[in-house]
Amino acid sequence: MKTTLLMAGIATALMVNVAEARGQGGQGPELPAFEQIDANGDGLVTTAELQAAMQAQAAERFAQSDTDGDGALSAEELAAAALARENSRRDSNITRMIARLDTNGDGVLQIEEMQARGDDRRAQGQGRMFDMMDTDDDGSVSAQEYETALAYMAERGGRGHGGGRHGN
Repeated sequence: MKTTLLMAGIATALMVNVAEARGQGGQGPELPAFEQIDANGDGLVTTAELQAAMQAQAAERFAQSDTDGDGALSAEELAAAALARENSRRDSNITRMIARLDTNGDGVLQIEEMQARGDDRRAQGQGRMFDMMDTDDDGSVSAQEYETALAYMAERGGRGHGGGRHGN
């Protein structure tokens, strides 16, 4: 009975980790190589082999989180494991960001590289906002169109005329 509950807990923890990783933009847990899953080496993976591999992976993650080795995860151990995952995701995101934006290849980001990306995003967002406000499609926004857009954003909890999230 204890083993069944432990395995159910491990499986649940693994599913939560997968959901968290995907929700945070991650790809989920690293999957084992096909050869590791194919326990009998026949070149095919059965559901039983996949389940066994996933349980082994979950047990390994559990053991890594169980820093005092008592077979249970305390709040502190869970918090430390969550922090480690956050740090890993953050570091990975930073590495990808530098790789994506570092146009001169020096391994660091200068203000020009950051602004270039921000300018592209701002221009896209401003273009969409302008198109939304220009209700008569004449290529300009009248005072009435502007006030109507502000009132709409205020109703929806957007910014403008006290409708912002913090009342500004």
